[in-house]
Amino acid sequence: MKDAVRTIGNMIDKTAVSIISSIDETGFPNTKAMLPPRLRKGIKHLYFTTNTSSMRVKQYMDNPKACVYFFDKRFYRGVMLKGTMLVLRDKKTKRSMWRSGDEIYYAKGMADPDYCVLKFTAQCGRYYSHFKSENFEIE
Repeated sequence: MKDAVRTIGNMIDKTAVSIISSIDETGFPNTKAMLPPRLRKGIKHLYFTTNTSSMRVKQYMDNPKACVYFFDKRFYRGVMLKGTMLVLRDKKTKRSMWRSGDEIYYAKGMADPDYCVLKFTAQCGRYYSHFKSENFEIE
């Protein structure tokens, strides 16, 4: 892959679903579908919004190891990014990720204690396309 940031970034930007994984208290992976990232800074940093009260948030607070997967079913390709997930609850970050309509999920608005931001920091990845896979590092 010549330009991982561009190739993978374009895939992330076009996806309708993000798959995220955390590690539970028994050491097993837990995976769920989420909306696409609210913000992408290259492929190193991805930001998602979620409920503070969710099982996933507790798991990330206990063990920040995380995996995010994006796929393009039309061309049968995908990318797995491995790294860490931080739970952010500061006002500045929450305000920067807030979108009109989020009141549906967080009735008290940006100040809702059940609203938080997940910041994923990728360390490495594995890209699959044309029946081949390749590992790559992220700087």
